[in-house]
Amino acid sequence: MSDVEVAGKEKPVSDTAEVKATEVKAAEVEAPEPPPLLTDYDNPEYYINRELSHLQFNIRVLEQALNEEHPLLERLRFLLIFSSNMDEFFEIRVSGLKRQIEFSREQVGLDGMRPADVLKEINRITHVQVERQYNILNEILLPELRKNGIYFLRRNEFTDAQKSWIRTFFFQEVMPIISPIGLDPAHPFPRLANKILNFIVELEGKDAFGRETGMAIIPAPRSLPRFVQLPRQVCDKEGDHYVFLSSIIHQHAGDLFPGMTVKGCYQFRLTRNSDLSLENDEVEDLATALQGELLSRSYGDEVRLEVVDNCPRYLSDFLLKQFDLTEDDRYEINGPVNLTRLMDVCNSENHQHLQFEPFTPGYPKGLPTKSDRLMDAIQKEDVLLLHPFQSFTPVVDILRQAAKDPSVLAIKQTLYRTGAHSQMVDALVDAARHGKEVTVVVEIRARFDEEENLKLARRLQEAGAVVVYGVVGYKTHAKMMLIVRREGRKIVRYAHVGTGNYHQGNARLYTDYSLLTCDPDITSDVHKVFQQLTGMGKALRVKKLFHAPFTLKKGIIDLINQEAERARAGEKAHIIIKINSVTEPQAIKALYKASQAGAKVDLIVRGICCLQPGIPGLSENITVRSIIGRFLEHTRVFYFYNGGEEKVYCASADLMTRNLDHRVETCFPIEHPKHVIRVRRELSAYLSDNTRSFILKGDGEYERRVPVRNQKERNAQLTLLETLAV
Repeated sequence: MSDVEVAGKEKPVSDTAEVKATEVKAAEVEAPEPPPLLTDYDNPEYYINRELSHLQFNIRVLEQALNEEHPLLERLRFLLIFSSNMDEFFEIRVSGLKRQIEFSREQVGLDGMRPADVLKEINRITHVQVERQYNILNEILLPELRKNGIYFLRRNEFTDAQKSWIRTFFFQEVMPIISPIGLDPAHPFPRLANKILNFIVELEGKDAFGRETGMAIIPAPRSLPRFVQLPRQVCDKEGDHYVFLSSIIHQHAGDLFPGMTVKGCYQFRLTRNSDLSLENDEVEDLATALQGELLSRSYGDEVRLEVVDNCPRYLSDFLLKQFDLTEDDRYEINGPVNLTRLMDVCNSENHQHLQFEPFTPGYPKGLPTKSDRLMDAIQKEDVLLLHPFQSFTPVVDILRQAAKDPSVLAIKQTLYRTGAHSQMVDALVDAARHGKEVTVVVEIRARFDEEENLKLARRLQEAGAVVVYGVVGYKTHAKMMLIVRREGRKIVRYAHVGTGNYHQGNARLYTDYSLLTCDPDITSDVHKVFQQLTGMGKALRVKKLFHAPFTLKKGIIDLINQEAERARAGEKAHIIIKINSVTEPQAIKALYKASQAGAKVDLIVRGICCLQPGIPGLSENITVRSIIGRFLEHTRVFYFYNGGEEKVYCASADLMTRNLDHRVETCFPIEHPKHVIRVRRELSAYLSDNTRSFILKGDGEYERRVPVRNQKERNAQLTLLETLAV
C-alpha cells in the first residue's frame, strides 16, 4: 500500500490519539538537546591559523598530481604549480614570520599561535610535503612520461652521440656565459640572487696562481635554459629527449677549472624575502620609489636553502652558515632545485593527448558578435559572463568599439594584472591616440607584476593617457571600466565590473564573473569610485555598489546579520559565499552567529579559511569546501536567500582584512532575475561536486569528497563547460 493511500485512510479516534501520543514520546526521547551556544567568539580554539590553512591549500594542489583522472602532463603541471606556490609561500609568508621574530614585532592572530610556533609547524609539514613531491615526480610521473615518449635523461644514460652533442652545446652556449667564482680571501662568498640555480664545487689541486682554495661557486645565469631538448638525430628512441642544465654543468664542471680535479659538484638554490615595503609617509613619487625597491628584491633576507640530497653534509652546513640559516631551513631534495622551469614541457604541442582537451569558450546567445553593436545590446539588458566557460571577447570588444567610436568621450579603467601583450592596453592606447579622454588607474604594486605594470604605465602615458597609481597605502584591486558616450543630447555611461583581472590569459584559466551594464545607478557609482581614485575629497555616497575601504565590509556583514535575524524568526535562511580566502575576524564572527541562529551557511573557499566549521553550539550549520580542478577558482560571490527575494553580489574582494580595510575594492549586485537564478544554479553545481571538492574538517585538514555507492559523479567545472562552452 502506498504512503498516499495510508495517509487517506480514516482511523478510530482512540487509535489516532494513541499514535500521536507515541510519536510525541518518541520525539521527546530521540530529539537531542541542542548544544549550548558558545559566546566566547575570541577563543583561539575556534580559529585556524592563516599560514597553516594556506599550506593546506598548497597540499591540495599537490594532491592533484596523484589524481589519475587528470591527463599526465596536467598532473605534472599541478606538481609544478605546487613548487611555484611554495616559492611564493616562503618568499612572502615565511619571510614575514621570520621578520616578526627578528624585530620583536610578533603578531598573534585569533588562533593564538605565536610566529615561532607557526614556523615550527610549517617546517614540520613542508619538509614532509617537499619530500613527497619529489617522490611523486621520480617514482610516478617521470616513469609514466617515459612510457609516453617524454624522457629526462640522467648523465649515466647519455649515449656517445648525446655526449658529443652536449659537449658542443656546453662550449658554445654555456661556458661563454658562466662565471665560476673560486672562494679565497680575494673572492669572498658571492651574494647570490633569489631562486637562482647555483652549484657548489669541491676542488683539489692548485690553479695557475698557486691558489688552493678547495671550493668554488657556479651561478647559472637566468638567460640559460634549465633544460635542453636533444635533436632527434642523437636519440636512439622515438619521443622527446630532454637534458637538465644541471646535468650538463655536472658533466663538464672540470672544463671550468682546467688543471684541477673536481671532487664534487652539487646544485643548490637560495630563496629570499621578496616582499616589497614602502614607507607610505616618506613616498613622494610612488613609481620612482617602487623602481628602487625592485632593484633590491632579488637580494632580500635569506629564507630557505634547497640543496641536492647527495651533497656532503659539511658542504651544505657551510652554505647554511654563509646564509645565516638553521637546520630547519635546509631542504634536501632528490631532483632539480628549480622545478617550475619545467612548465614549458606541460605545454608541448607534441603531446596534446596528455593535456586537457581544448575547448572554445561560449558566446552568449543573443549577444552581437560584431563589436560595434555591443553597446546597443547592453542598453537592452545587462550581460553576465562566467569565464573561462564563456568568452572574455565581449569585454575586449566593447573597449575596442569605444576606442574608435566618435561618440565616446572618455574611458576610465583600472589595471591590476594585464599581461605583457594586452589587447586591453592596445585598445586604451588606440583610444588615447584617437583623442579620447583616457584615464587609467595602474596598480604598480601588484605583487610580482610591478615591473611589468611600470612599463605599461609608461606606454599609456606616451600615448597621451592620464595614468595615476591609485592611493598610497591602498592597493587598487577593483576591476572596473567606464565608457562615457554622447547619445543625442544625453551622456550615457557603460560599465564593466568583474571579479577578475583584465588579463586574457587568466580569463582562460581562472573562473570569474563579468557584468556589462548601463544601469544608471551602477555606472554612476563606478564614476564616483574613479573620482575618489584620481581626485581628492570625502568618500562619495554610492547607491548600489559596496566599496572598500568604506562600505564593503559593513555591507556584507549587514547582509549576513539580516539572514541570521530571519533564522531567529523561524524563517528559512541560507547563505552561500564562494570566495578565495576567509580571514577577516568580524566576518567570521558574523558567520558564526548566523550559524547559531540556525541559518544554513555554505562556504566555497578555494584557499585560506580561518573559520572552523562543525563546532557544536557555534558552527555546526557551516560547511566549508574547496574546489581544486582544471581551472583556478577565482569568483567571489555572495548569495543570501533573503526570505525568497534572493540577493546576489559579486566582488573583487575576498573576506580578508587586507581587502576590506586596506584596498580599493568593489562589490556589485546581480539584479536581473534570470541572472540571479543562473548564479544560484551555478553555485549549486559547486555544492554538489563530489569529484573535485575537499571538505574542511574540524582539525583544520581537508578530506576529498568522493561519490558514495550508486551516487552519480558530479564535477562542477565539467558541468559548466558542458553547459556554457562550445
